Amino acid sequence: MSFSETSQPPAQPAVGDRRRWFALAIVMTAAFMDLVDVTIVNIAIPSIRRDEGATFSQIQWITAGYALAFAAGLITGGRLGDIHGRKKVFLVGIGGFTVASALCGLAVNPEMLVASRILQGAMAALMVPQVLSIVHATFPAHERGKVFGLFGAIVGLGAVSGPLLGALLTEWNLFGLEWRPIFLINLPVGIAGLVLGSRFITESKAPRALKLDLVGVALVTLGLLMLIYPLTRGRELGWPLWGYVSMAGALVVFAALVAYERRKTVRDGSPLVELSLFKVKSFAAGIAVQTVFGVGLGVFFLVWTLYMQEGLGWSPLRAGLTGVPFSIAVSVAAGMSVQKLVPRFGRKVLQAGALVMAAGVLLYIWESGRYGLGIEPWQMALPLVVMGVGMGLIVAPLTDAVLSEVPREHAGAASGLINTVQQMGNALGLGLVSVVFFGAMSDHLTPDRIGPAFVDAFQNALGWVAAVMGAIFLLMFALPKRPAQHVEGAGDESPAEEREAALVS
Repeated sequence: MSFSETSQPPAQPAVGDRRRWFALAIVMTAAFMDLVDVTIVNIAIPSIRRDEGATFSQIQWITAGYALAFAAGLITGGRLGDIHGRKKVFLVGIGGFTVASALCGLAVNPEMLVASRILQGAMAALMVPQVLSIVHATFPAHERGKVFGLFGAIVGLGAVSGPLLGALLTEWNLFGLEWRPIFLINLPVGIAGLVLGSRFITESKAPRALKLDLVGVALVTLGLLMLIYPLTRGRELGWPLWGYVSMAGALVVFAALVAYERRKTVRDGSPLVELSLFKVKSFAAGIAVQTVFGVGLGVFFLVWTLYMQEGLGWSPLRAGLTGVPFSIAVSVAAGMSVQKLVPRFGRKVLQAGALVMAAGVLLYIWESGRYGLGIEPWQMALPLVVMGVGMGLIVAPLTDAVLSEVPREHAGAASGLINTVQQMGNALGLGLVSVVFFGAMSDHLTPDRIGPAFVDAFQNALGWVAAVMGAIFLLMFALPKRPAQHVEGAGDESPAEEREAALVS
């Protein structure tokens, strides 16, 4: 049964057509707001650190806290929409996201900003899963191709515009608010989405929604906190014994999660994690790829920003403009990968992407060392384009490759899990910045050594990113040679699975 069969009956055709396109604009705007919010913060991180006097571990948590809360709540957020109504949960999510954005913009200290970002991530986990669920409930199957094309354009626009918008808002220092407008800009958008969404979005539920697994969510969150918190604070505190105990304890928590999920599957068939999926070799390898890829991206994007602004002393605008070639290369390569290359060459395209991205990283290391503090944005363009092409070859077709050998009836649950582990990998990568970036710097730097120290630390971190891409290349040998593209087919099974499949579309 499809989503359209579970939603409320539409009004008269002409009115229904107009209302559903308004609804599409509203949910797409919400998706855009979330995408921009993820990328807009990175470029403002150095300004936040200087203005608020935040420690480096606190700036890690400004980004990692959002990713962790978002990842932990994604599957539960989707199930809440299936159970209580997607429109209702979407409105709660966008309203909460708006309030959290206001709290971020009005934060009086780093602790308040970190807490507000965690709340923002949790609200995004309610809002984002409903977006494509509402599309499925509102549009018939023959129109969804056009709608998903629009969604892809929105994703590309968000990736390109986020860093630029963040740079401009920080550089302009509107009303003397420094970095705060990057969050406050969400207020008018969120309020408009809340008001218009309550009027134009049609309510829908799933007739066979899976039950909530709050214990599973709690165990996942606890395990990740026990792993990530010591990584972010360890260097500042001199790597105390409790940190190692906490990280070792995280493994015990994850083991408890597996045991609980097995019992949950037997008891009511609604586990947070469908463990039977890991019996499929390509899926297990694909989950590893997604997690490790998330780690690499988490490391790169934060250290890249710190390198340009803290190390080289560039303005936010100069740093934001430097990233434009990368964003464009990702978008172009992603489109070519899905439409032209993967159908012809299969898995080799993804593996080539890993090697190309690794080559771009190594080229960046070389240029950073050669030009030192005198490096110019145009000299970064080549490695960034190479990296962007490599990333684009991977990101677009990876989900379909991971799902290729998953049983059709589990495709939706598998899709939701893929997106979740990538976010978790991202949070872990942000935590590892303390080790691979700040760990390469002395605790006591004289002013004349700050720039060179950041350059050296950047090169060290990029060496780890290159190693991550090499590991991804090897893991990809476990993916099918010819990935089948059948994510949308999951929707034929159940609305809940179709919604979860939509999470990664």
